[in-house]
Amino acid sequence: MLTQYHLPVSLCFLSTDLPILTTIETAATLYHKDKAKYHLVLKADLSPGGSEQLIWLELSPYRVVMTLQSNNQLCYRHLWQEGIYGTSRYWLNQANSGIEKSINLRNYTRNLSLDPHHLPRSLRLDYELWSPQVCLGHYIIHLDILYNC
Repeated sequence: MLTQYHLPVSLCFLSTDLPILTTIETAATLYHKDKAKYHLVLKADLSPGGSEQLIWLELSPYRVVMTLQSNNQLCYRHLWQEGIYGTSRYWLNQANSGIEKSINLRNYTRNLSLDPHHLPRSLRLDYELWSPQVCLGHYIIHLDILYNC
């Protein structure tokens, strides 16, 4: 049975070698799929003057998938799994254009840590983003799910 919870979350994205730091504090819906699999859906305004974007996280202790979808803006999908090279795909969502242009990169997940509680309370991802030959930076994603606030 699918169980859902409406909770406040804090999502922080930062680079250790570039001046990038973004923190999102918003409400989210957590879906408990089965034993250790969860989906977390949140809406966020990531760009000034832009519309809200939908961020969908598929969480498990072994793998995380993050998808950002928006209208007429940049979209992406990342697959992270500790100790392996995953995929990071970026594309422009251009309504009615019929043209899909995407950039496919690789990411190497140094550390994936989802706390072992009954329901997840925090997630930390530590990864490198790679073009075919060049490292494009080292990034950290930290997610806090706030219960009983």
